[in-house]
Amino acid sequence: MNLSVISSQFWSLLLQGTALGFIYVLISLGYTMVYGVLRLINFANSEVVMVGTFATVVAQVTILGNAVDSDPLRGWTLVFTLLFAALFSAVACGILGILVELVAYRRLRALGTNRLASLISAIAVSIVLSEVVRILTHSAPVTSPRLLEKWSFGEFAGANFRIDTVLIIITGALVFFALDRFVSTSRLGKAIRAVSMSEENSKLMGINLDRVVSLTFFIGGLTTGIAAFFYTTVYETTQFNVGFNLGLAAFTAAVLGGIGNLRGAFYGGIFLGILEQFASAIIGSQWKSVTVFVVLVLVLLVKPSGIFGEAVQQTRT
Repeated sequence: MNLSVISSQFWSLLLQGTALGFIYVLISLGYTMVYGVLRLINFANSEVVMVGTFATVVAQVTILGNAVDSDPLRGWTLVFTLLFAALFSAVACGILGILVELVAYRRLRALGTNRLASLISAIAVSIVLSEVVRILTHSAPVTSPRLLEKWSFGEFAGANFRIDTVLIIITGALVFFALDRFVSTSRLGKAIRAVSMSEENSKLMGINLDRVVSLTFFIGGLTTGIAAFFYTTVYETTQFNVGFNLGLAAFTAAVLGGIGNLRGAFYGGIFLGILEQFASAIIGSQWKSVTVFVVLVLVLLVKPSGIFGEAVQQTRT
């Protein structure tokens, strides 16, 4: 255990943890949106992340023709490549989210089955997605080209403001703000909140329930796809099981903040990312996943409704 890093690397760990936290925030929004509307956990969201990382590689290598050992890009070529890869990953995950809803939830919901059946169905879809990608990739990791040269804006108190770290924080904040405003003020956002309060009353008000549910899965997929893009950009590799730890951490962040609460997912993700970073530095990176499990168990034991659980009871989103 190395407690000296708290004083010597505090700001650096805080910055890195915040960037990691924003990745968790974007993924946890997928869990939160679905739970807010259906009161169900979308266990397939972890595999949606995994598909998003592969979609990023496909966009950069297969579609745009960048080799794995290509030199970093510059100028408008770099901007276009990053935007295209991010949008491709987001749209691919959004469409996959709709397909997950159609396959794992809609039919069972129409039949009036209990929630356990839907959870089992979602787990089955998750396993199928993971195994399909495992077979296609022969269980081997896939490398992403380093198209973004990871230069630094400079240092402050030992914290290195690297371009990818800054991009994650700024983009993550903008995406969360846009989603929060969309749910709060737009017509479709109000429909989502209405369904989260009462499905029956929403139907009486003329709201198309299937449309709202599909939209919710699509939006959750979009944010998850953006998170997958940033994960691939930072770590430059992916594998068929990459979604497990990411999904677990994002689910923990959602539970910590109060699952079903957008702002709860935001604060939960940031807190968990920072906690993980400090825990890795103090007790070793091999304990990183253990930290997530410990936090999840403690939250479920001490405050199962999460920090902002009260808001879940009111609006569920």
